[in-house]
Amino acid sequence: MNKEIKEWLLSIIIVVFAWLIISTFIGVVYKVSGDSMFPTFKDKDKVIVSKISNTTHTISRGDVIVFHANKKHDYIKRLIGVPGDKIESRNDVLYINNIKVDEDYLKENKLNKNDMMLTENFTVKDLIHSNGKDRIPKNKYLVLGDNREVSIDSRRSLGLIDKDQIVGKVVLRIWPFNQFHINFYPDSFNKVNDPKSKM
Repeated sequence: MNKEIKEWLLSIIIVVFAWLIISTFIGVVYKVSGDSMFPTFKDKDKVIVSKISNTTHTISRGDVIVFHANKKHDYIKRLIGVPGDKIESRNDVLYINNIKVDEDYLKENKLNKNDMMLTENFTVKDLIHSNGKDRIPKNKYLVLGDNREVSIDSRRSLGLIDKDQIVGKVVLRIWPFNQFHINFYPDSFNKVNDPKSKM
């Protein structure tokens, strides 16, 4: 085997190894399927999910995350509540630990809603996996889609999700190119987030 072939083989091995490391531990590309996060994300958008954000505990309320909904499907939703939180939606207003949190990312959907309210009234104890408690149990998380009328999320059959279902935080939209975007965190969540509230 001549030197040039060996160099090519070594280059290919290094690239494959680097790709495996990145996709396993750092980030992975996902294609959005459906409209549950419209208008933040549209069907067929491509995003990069940071896996390392999960292991470094840098996911906060308000971040958009990807998680394993079941063995076959991964979902993209917005993280609303973490363990110990008291969450309530009342008259289309979100309250986290009795603090009103504005959800500006819902404006378009509120203007085009089919019912009186975009988000029906609920509290934690109304949700599956809450054990009838007012606060989110240990290792459970509350997620909602931005397109509340069509989203299968914690209000419905999905219920509260487990921490080990979470893949990571969405950090980039890379497709379509003309809608490249970074940072989907709304500043309105700053009032309820502090260093202790991160995962």
